[in-house]
Amino acid sequence: MANALIDVASHALLRQNCLPMNVAPLVEKGTSLSEAELRRYSRQIVIPQLSLQGQERLKNARVLCVGAGGLGSPALMYLAAAGIGTLGIVDFDVVDETNLHRQILFGQTDVGKKKADVAREKIQSANPFIEVISIPLRIDKSNALEIFADYDVIIDATDNFATRYLINDAAVLLNKPYAWGSVNRFDGQAAFFWSLHGPCYRCLHPTPPAPGSVQNCAEAGILGVTCASIASMQVNEVIKAITGIGDLQIGKLLIFDALAGEFTKIDFQKDPNCAICGVDASQKSLLNDYDAFCGVQTSLEVSAQELKQKFDSGDDFLLIDVREPEEFAQSRIVEAVLIPKSHFEDSSVFTQLPKDKEIILHCRSGVRSLRCLEIIQAAGFTNSRHLSGGILAWEKL
Repeated sequence: MANALIDVASHALLRQNCLPMNVAPLVEKGTSLSEAELRRYSRQIVIPQLSLQGQERLKNARVLCVGAGGLGSPALMYLAAAGIGTLGIVDFDVVDETNLHRQILFGQTDVGKKKADVAREKIQSANPFIEVISIPLRIDKSNALEIFADYDVIIDATDNFATRYLINDAAVLLNKPYAWGSVNRFDGQAAFFWSLHGPCYRCLHPTPPAPGSVQNCAEAGILGVTCASIASMQVNEVIKAITGIGDLQIGKLLIFDALAGEFTKIDFQKDPNCAICGVDASQKSLLNDYDAFCGVQTSLEVSAQELKQKFDSGDDFLLIDVREPEEFAQSRIVEAVLIPKSHFEDSSVFTQLPKDKEIILHCRSGVRSLRCLEIIQAAGFTNSRHLSGGILAWEKL
């Protein structure tokens, strides 16, 4: 063991002055660290490549994490621990019991609460020297550019293609770098995109996959610890970009196979014909509809206004609330019947559903109800939709 430690130390010493610097530091030094901060970050500051100057850059940095789930939870914890001065958290969802095996920021008592708010509270408690901003919104065309503009670098910790393309396009239009990650079962991928210095996500994936060709984690499953591995890669690139140390993995796709315990790195180039970052880019603004771009079916949604009209007209349909009982007790649409989302994982739920009338599902914001809709649609209940925006949209009427 002693020889192994010596070998590791010698290797680090040899690399101390030979790590290439890909780009200049993204963030300038800010205010000096307090005595308490110097003690807290002392084991980072002592690293020659990082030093006090690098720690001051981290303190002055503003990082936005889009998604506080499987990737976002560990990423946010490590960003906070590293001393990032300002952390923004964008997530419109609430904590679900099925999140808990991998979304390590949350516990049983957090079920039903807003992820962004719970994450802010826990991260702020873990590191009171930083500022944590909760943004409990769905990121979309109307707010992405405005939100991104306030931050130096973005972490994409989302789980759907429409949002990934939106994040990429907003980052390119604002010349912002961002760390992307994706996980599925035992596999994960990560890359660092910065169109000023290399390819963007569209250079790697010019078009989204066909709808239904890629299973989500609810369908395919996911090993929770795989999320931590990929999130660590994302945070590592963010820290390097902020401080200007090391070799940023721009134009590199990092692939992790947890079962084999292997990492693979694949080079890819900037596409000169890329629609958003190419030489003669045809796209100068965000797309009007990223769901449509990715082939996401949106006709299965009912708006809050349309639902109200159905009630006013006396239409015969069944409204099902798929939230948890405690949420249902706090606020509800009077006509709704409670069947929690967890019940949809058992085929016996189908005996409770009518085949002679329309079924409309709703949750708090539309995420859980969409998943339940996919389940009953696959079981043959095709006369079904879900409430866009959930009860939040209903309460705004």
